[in-house]
Amino acid sequence: MRTSVLVAASAGTILTGLLAYAVYFDHKRQTDPDFRKSLKRNNRRLAKAVQEEVEAHGAMQREGIKAAVQRAKEEGFPTDLEEKESYFMSQVAKGEGLCTEGTEQVEAALAFYKALKVYPQPKDLISIYDKTVPKEVLEILAEMVAMDTTLNLGTFTGESGLDNHGVE
Repeated sequence: MRTSVLVAASAGTILTGLLAYAVYFDHKRQTDPDFRKSLKRNNRRLAKAVQEEVEAHGAMQREGIKAAVQRAKEEGFPTDLEEKESYFMSQVAKGEGLCTEGTEQVEAALAFYKALKVYPQPKDLISIYDKTVPKEVLEILAEMVAMDTTLNLGTFTGESGLDNHGVE
């Protein structure tokens, strides 16, 4: 009984202290111009830091995508028709599996890219990808396609969600 009273009193004291601080902070924010300037300055610094972090992450992801495409080119692609077919099926299955997990988006896009490289009509496959592949993976795949100048898509009309990215 005595412990519950002590816990209730402590909780009440903490809540009262938090409420008093909230009232003090709001009053200070409304009446002190230097405090408002300080808050705005801190918010701008935070926004700038977040923006720089996002840009750095994007640059790192582009480098990762570039390295993955280069690695895939170095590994090579099958040339025999039966090998191409089994390679295509295994890469599409791998890509779909990674998409359902949702953790390795670059690896999923790489699997779809490898399947695209051996498919006879890549333009048709891109239309299929547009309807079935998650948007995030599709955007990474679009970057991979844009980096590969050897991939022949013909004239791309933009029927799917992929951007042209200068690919012809």
